[in-house]
Amino acid sequence: MAKIKKKQIVTALLECHGRTFAQELGIELKRNTPAPLFRLLCLSLLTSAPLSADAAMQACMALGKAGWTTPTKMASSTWEERVRVLNENGYARYDEKTARQLEALTDHLQEAYAGDLRQLREQADGDIKKARRLLKEFKGIGGVGADIFLREAQLCWDEFRPFADKMALKSSAKLKLGDDAETLAKRVDSNDFARLVAALVRTQLAKDHDRVLEVAAAS
Repeated sequence: MAKIKKKQIVTALLECHGRTFAQELGIELKRNTPAPLFRLLCLSLLTSAPLSADAAMQACMALGKAGWTTPTKMASSTWEERVRVLNENGYARYDEKTARQLEALTDHLQEAYAGDLRQLREQADGDIKKARRLLKEFKGIGGVGADIFLREAQLCWDEFRPFADKMALKSSAKLKLGDDAETLAKRVDSNDFARLVAALVRTQLAKDHDRVLEVAAAS
């Protein structure tokens, strides 16, 4: 079999899994406006919990369908309402705790940043370590959640690009595309980097590296 080129692998990754998690939820991050950034923060909270990615994404979708797409709308919901929506959408084990975390997260966002995460961006001033630290001040957002946020937000907060979290880099190393974000960034146009990192995460979650290589070999 002919050696598979790295460019073929990257093309296969984007073909198989080339959409960010925000895109899956219909979150328009390129607009860089408060509502999409708030939804991304909620996504980061829910998808960092120790349960399946599918269940977390289902719960994220449900929050949007419930209309809780801004800090003001989330603040107007009751704990009982949030528990019910989470419980009915794959989040039964963590519904009560997460319902409280969503309230605390929303309160902190309104108090510290007037409901606008772009103010957090301004405070970080291009320092990714400071951005992670500020994100971790939100209830329920730990290191994993902060990394999920930055991984997706780099689409519109380009001063933090290239950024790849541990899961993406583990997947990248398996495919021999590099084990650091800078090396990985050389494989694609900068506008496609967030998609590539998301594709690597999805490949890791699905454990379908062999399938990606098969698609690459057939191209």
